Amino acid sequence: MSTIQTALQSPPLGGRGAGSLAKRIIPCLDVKEGRTVKGVNFVDLRDAGDPVELAYQYSKQGADELVFLDITATHERRKTMVELVKAVARQVNIPFTIGGGINEIADADILLNSGADKISINSAAVRNPNLINELAAAFGKQFVVVAIDTKFVDGRNLVHLNGGRIATEFETEKWIKEAEERGAGEILLTSMDHDGTKGGFDNGLLKKINDNISIPLIASGGAGSVQHFIDVFQQTDVDAALAASVFHYGEILIPSLKEELKKHQIEVRL
Repeated sequence: MSTIQTALQSPPLGGRGAGSLAKRIIPCLDVKEGRTVKGVNFVDLRDAGDPVELAYQYSKQGADELVFLDITATHERRKTMVELVKAVARQVNIPFTIGGGINEIADADILLNSGADKISINSAAVRNPNLINELAAAFGKQFVVVAIDTKFVDGRNLVHLNGGRIATEFETEKWIKEAEERGAGEILLTSMDHDGTKGGFDNGLLKKINDNISIPLIASGGAGSVQHFIDVFQQTDVDAALAASVFHYGEILIPSLKEELKKHQIEVRL
C-alpha cells in the first residue's frame, strides 16, 4: 500500500475538541526476534505468540488499531522487520503502527510503503528532535506517533530510552510538548512504573498531560482489568488505551471490554 493510499484509508485522528469520536482500544505487540513478548516493568520477558496470528485475531475481535514495537531494534541497532509489516498488512483490515529502529526518513518510507499506517519513533526522536519535523513534513503529522517511556525518578517523570534501559534528564511533560510543537500527530505514553503490573494506568500523569496538549494521547502501561479501562477514559479523557498481556493471554476479550465501556457511557466502535 502506498503512503498516499494509506492516507486515504486511515481514519482521522482523535484529539481535543473531537468529543464525538469513539475511544480506541489498541493491542500492543512487543516483538523480539520475530515473536511477541511481554514482561513486567520492561524486564523478564516471556513469549506471547506469533505476532501475525495475534494481529489477525485482534482484527477479527474488533480492535480499533494495532501497535507493533520491535523492542530491541534500537538497542541492537537493527532495522524493524519489514517482512513482518508486509505479513501483517496482508492479514488485517485495521490501521497499525510500527516502531523500532526508525532513525531517518528512508526507514519510515520503507515501512509505510510495506503496509504500515503510521510509524512510531522514540529514542531516535530524543537524540535527534528534528527527526519529528522531518517526518511530519515528509509524510504528514497523521503518520507520526512519538512514543515515550516515562519513569518517576526523584520526584520527576523522566524520559527513558532504548526500551527503558537508559535514563535521560528530559522531563516527560516538557518533551511531550516539544514533540507536539515539532509535528507529532499522536503521543503514545508508557508508564514504566505501571507497565506489566496490572495495577491500573497512571491516570494522574495522563490527565495532566492530556489537559495540556491538543493531539491524541494513547495511554499505555498497567492495564489489568476492565475497570482500569473505564477509569482511564473517565478520569483522563485520553483518546485511546493500549494494553498487551491482558489481551495476549485472553484475560480480557475486546468485544466484552467494549460492551462494558458502552454501558458506562464511553463511546466505542462495536
